[in-house]
Amino acid sequence: MSNSADFPGTEARPVRRHRFRPVRVLTAGVFALAGLIFFTSFHTAKGTNIRTDASLLRLSDLIHERSRANGELEESNGVLRQDVEALAERDDGSTRAEDDRLAALEERAGTRKLEGEAITVTLDDAPPDATARLPGYPEPQPDYLVIHQQDLQAVVNAMWQGGAEGIKVMDQRLISTSAVRCVGNTLILQGRVYSPPYKITAVGDPEKLKKALTASPAIQNYMVYVNVYGLGWKVEDNGRVTLPGYSGTVDLHHAKPVG
Repeated sequence: MSNSADFPGTEARPVRRHRFRPVRVLTAGVFALAGLIFFTSFHTAKGTNIRTDASLLRLSDLIHERSRANGELEESNGVLRQDVEALAERDDGSTRAEDDRLAALEERAGTRKLEGEAITVTLDDAPPDATARLPGYPEPQPDYLVIHQQDLQAVVNAMWQGGAEGIKVMDQRLISTSAVRCVGNTLILQGRVYSPPYKITAVGDPEKLKKALTASPAIQNYMVYVNVYGLGWKVEDNGRVTLPGYSGTVDLHHAKPVG
């Protein structure tokens, strides 16, 4: 039998020996890892589309549920605080002067009810289809049509500047540690969530309060958006009202260094 060299064009092929190649092992590992990630994602999503808004809706529902629970706890805490104060007043061994001083401190701290003449400012988002009402102004961006944190802060700051004795935002009394924060188009205040319209009520001299609102540069800027894009703005005299006392915790919390 002739060998391969006897046939023209049939040169012997060189024998290729299989050598160990790290690149091939790395490639196989990448594909295995990708398969594991795919399986884990599928198992986590339980066969559903994890890119839908359903998870965001569930998060929103959770926030509102926690807000409702916090409100109930605050009401319960307020009742318990009144019971404790009533028991303490029966026989606490203090003098009348000490009791008066304590009452004055509680009033200044905002933990006692406050009655007096008041005004209420209401802020609201503009209609979603709002357009520029005055010539020379651009068509609104989405941010132009919603209430922002600085708008609420501007009203609160102006009311304090106008001599407010106490302020209530929505149904909660503000104290020195209260923070008015907005996330998206919702207000988060002391663990509870609110949607517009936002009502801010201040006890004090109505005329001085209104004058302070008018003089505020931040509110003057806000009024441009009221007139051009239709943001909500209303100032009302309430007559005599009673603001609730702050019923939440007054403990201060701060970060501590590790180690």
